[in-house]
Amino acid sequence: MNAKDPGPLAQHGSLVRRLFLLALGWGVVLLAVGAVSLTAVFRQTVLTDLDGRQANIAEFLLVSLEVNGDGDILLTRDLLDPRFGQVFSGRYWQVTDADAPPSAEPVIRSRSLWDETIVIPRAVRSAAIAATGQPVAGDSVGPDGEPLRLSVRAVVLPGLEDPVLILAAEDRRPSDRRVWTFGLVAGGLMGVFAILLAAGVVIQVRVGLSPVLKMRRAVARVRDGEAERVEGRYPVELLPLASELNALLDHSREVVERARTHVGNLAHALKTPITVLSNEARQDDSRLGELVRRQTDTMSAQVEHHLRRARAAANAQAIGARTPVGEVLDDLGRTLRKIYGRRQIALDWTVEGRPVFRGERQDLEDLVGNLVDNACKWARSVVTVHADELSDGQIAIVVEDDGPGLPPEERARALERGVRLDEQAPGTGFGLSIVSELARAYGGTIELGEGDKGGLRARLVLPGVLRSGETRH
Repeated sequence: MNAKDPGPLAQHGSLVRRLFLLALGWGVVLLAVGAVSLTAVFRQTVLTDLDGRQANIAEFLLVSLEVNGDGDILLTRDLLDPRFGQVFSGRYWQVTDADAPPSAEPVIRSRSLWDETIVIPRAVRSAAIAATGQPVAGDSVGPDGEPLRLSVRAVVLPGLEDPVLILAAEDRRPSDRRVWTFGLVAGGLMGVFAILLAAGVVIQVRVGLSPVLKMRRAVARVRDGEAERVEGRYPVELLPLASELNALLDHSREVVERARTHVGNLAHALKTPITVLSNEARQDDSRLGELVRRQTDTMSAQVEHHLRRARAAANAQAIGARTPVGEVLDDLGRTLRKIYGRRQIALDWTVEGRPVFRGERQDLEDLVGNLVDNACKWARSVVTVHADELSDGQIAIVVEDDGPGLPPEERARALERGVRLDEQAPGTGFGLSIVSELARAYGGTIELGEGDKGGLRARLVLPGVLRSGETRH
């Protein structure tokens, strides 16, 4: 499987966005319902107040109306509100016969109506007659086309045999404007509340998920080798997950340690008989003895190669391994300077930044040691080693020499196992192949090219430990 392939894992939205949208959506729905409900309650309150005012006016008319000897209805007291005397002022009253047609002229009416008549809807008229003596509310249209709120009361005045309808009406547009203004204010307030709610939800989600993000950072520290276990204080819901992660880490270390033990046992089991054969062959100067010596040397190199490869594969899967590159280069440089000092080989190394290899120290020593050792064997006088951190969280180690170098067509073959391009040079042909296979085991790469000094240039790229705030691409 490709190292970049997420396998069965796939991104499916964001938990933060999901919680935010759910909480905000539910909150906005509640706020909208609240705004509509408050507006409806306020509207009903305004209408109830309007109906109560009209009912009081109708009650005042009831006690102020008298029937004279001719059977005419007269108003004995004027209403205190001067708008009833202003034409089309928006406040009206009239008295009509209950059995007259809806559009019939009223028996008596307010001056504000002038010569107009308010048509009482049939449903309101029927309800008022059915509930004689009780006010009935309704809606109609005024003389100027304005919407009216009515209060109609059917009564039988002293001196009359048939009931009459006492109507009090008022222009409802001011009340409707009050309701509309209240609705806008309520909507605006709910909008402000929604913004504040969104901010609160963001804070709530961030604070609520902070332990999860904290655990994520703890796991990243373990992966990058900064810690061995997931540690810290977590809510009770996350403690089982932390415990399972630590158990998985312990199991991983146990598996790696067991693999190392098996590799070591296998090494001892194979090296002993090979050593015996090699020692016996060295005492035999015959052609067969020479053949056995060469084959045992090859077998020993093969065993060492595959054991190193198996150990590297196990180490590459280990969690938490980290090795400072500078320390390894210092140790290797001092050792190889002593070995190749007799040939007057100048070995120099530089380290930029603080690169850290995400793997075992022994594997990094094998990787760099084989490259530098190979460069020293072929160099005329100078070998340089340069280590640096790359922007994507990886590290690069470049080894150059001033030797004869390699033609482009032979560079790929030099990385193949057991290939020796010059039989006169010492070695078994496994040095560069070990580097190539170890690098691949860790997900790294090695490239061979021509150096600035004319010799071979080997560029090794390996996974590094990310610093805080960095992300791996």
